[in-house]
Amino acid sequence: QVQLAESGGGSVQAGGSLRLSCVASGYAYTHNCMGWFRQAQGKEREGVASIDSDGSTSYADSVKGRCTISQDNAKNTLFLQMNSLKPEDTGMYYCAADSPDGRTWWLGVRFGYWGQGTQVTVSS
Repeated sequence: QVQLAESGGGSVQAGGSLRLSCVASGYAYTHNCMGWFRQAQGKEREGVASIDSDGSTSYADSVKGRCTISQDNAKNTLFLQMNSLKPEDTGMYYCAADSPDGRTWWLGVRFGYWGQGTQVTVSS
């Protein structure tokens, strides 16, 4: 069973920064892509950023220029550095990994493993 554990969320004022972390364990095979999703209250879950096996990254238009996704393969850890945060960035942030039978599609990738989430709240 693949386990993903997020941390680093919290409450910050607009313009502030947060760095989210996700530690992966229990992987039985190599994952080609990992990403961050978020879900605001009353909204659908949306992709925020992803990174594939060759280091290529993708970002939602809403966070381009403000967020950076990275990973430390030696520590099986995924990061999301978020700067210049806005109130609309508020939501539950989930770490995700691709899987052959994943049900969630984003930018052509099937994501099927999810963390429990870490709350990000940005106040004005």
